[in-house]
Amino acid sequence: MALPRSQARGWVKAAKMAQRRRPAEDTGGPQSPAPGSQRAALYVHWPYCEKRCSYCNFNKYIPRGVDEAALRRCLVIEAQTLLRLSGVRRVESVFFGGGTPSLASPHTVAAVLEAVAQAAHLPADSEVTLEANPTSASGSRLAAFGAAGVNRLSIGLQSLDDTELQLLGRTHSARDALQTLAEAQRLFPGRVSVDLMLGLPAQQVGPWLRQLQGLLRCCDDHVSLYQLSLERGTTLFTQVQQGALPAPDPELAAEMYQEGRAVLREAGFRQYEVSNFARNGALSTHNWTYWQCGQYLGVGPGAHGRFIPQGAGGHTREARIQTLEPDSWMKEVMLFGHGTRRRVPLSELELLEEVLAMGLRTDVGITHQHWQQFEPQLTLWDLFGASKEVKELQEQGLLLLDHRGLRCSWEGLAVLDSLLLSLLSRLQEAWQQRIPSSVPRG
Repeated sequence: MALPRSQARGWVKAAKMAQRRRPAEDTGGPQSPAPGSQRAALYVHWPYCEKRCSYCNFNKYIPRGVDEAALRRCLVIEAQTLLRLSGVRRVESVFFGGGTPSLASPHTVAAVLEAVAQAAHLPADSEVTLEANPTSASGSRLAAFGAAGVNRLSIGLQSLDDTELQLLGRTHSARDALQTLAEAQRLFPGRVSVDLMLGLPAQQVGPWLRQLQGLLRCCDDHVSLYQLSLERGTTLFTQVQQGALPAPDPELAAEMYQEGRAVLREAGFRQYEVSNFARNGALSTHNWTYWQCGQYLGVGPGAHGRFIPQGAGGHTREARIQTLEPDSWMKEVMLFGHGTRRRVPLSELELLEEVLAMGLRTDVGITHQHWQQFEPQLTLWDLFGASKEVKELQEQGLLLLDHRGLRCSWEGLAVLDSLLLSLLSRLQEAWQQRIPSSVPRG
């Protein structure tokens, strides 16, 4: 079921006007969604790709033929069903990921947005992001996605070196990537993100930094740096295991990351999350919801979600995953209205562990107010104020605990995984004891 075309066109027009009016974000992030609220982000998974990249183990499929009308119908049905089950009345952002969602037709994107706007309030200035690959994102196609309601693009460049792109199994060249980036910026000025990978086999620091510096001469206001992770079952993993390629050097990758974030900072980018950098307030509203442990609904094969099923009388947040295989997922959606394969209620401690681990990924960290939304009794001071390990991390200049809350320093963000071991252990210990300390909270 979709909105009448006149209403759909009205939403898109209002959204475009609102985006032109929208001021830059302030020095913090977007407003943190309160737990159990009636607001959420929405992720939509398009499961198909032209080919499987050599490093990728995501839930994606190389189709012989796609019945897009059937898939579109199921995406619409599942979005409406999950919005009803969750009791969500306001959708803050929509993210079309995959797979390669730029292979979908703009009509499919428009139909999903129409369904969301019918079932909940989708503000005119909501962030609507589409992941795009250069080979499936011509200028005319990007313009059509914009007409369908997309107002932000995330482009998977990954590298500006043709040899590296071939190694990764990408279907585009560096020239293709730069052409797509130029078209995207023309159509979506100030709202284009690019991904760059580091830590590839045989990759060296100097040439990679020159790639980054070259990208900065032509990119927009959002850059994501991702270190290659060798995943079992991928072509690249097999090649390294068999000795056909050298194993990535973790020390070189760490150097690339440190040098890269310094280059981005000098270029005016704020590292607002471990892998994400923005200037001129161009933070990703959708991803901020994840890092602040807000609710999000996952629509499509293999999509993940985190929400309280308030519409079905639930009171506990659940981790949900949809059926992976597209044909099976579609059958379940047509039978039950959704293809949720697994529902796992999150305990209070599990939710707090997520709040801690996700919040510390950001430069803002976890404010006292934000923590109290999830745990009003056991404060950050109670948890960490008297901890010997936390004091040592503070003395090393890696962690800060003060009147604002708990957060990593610039240096601490780079070694977050090692910090989390101590912090999560302390949280678990304190949760078992549940005895607040007498540390002053000033």
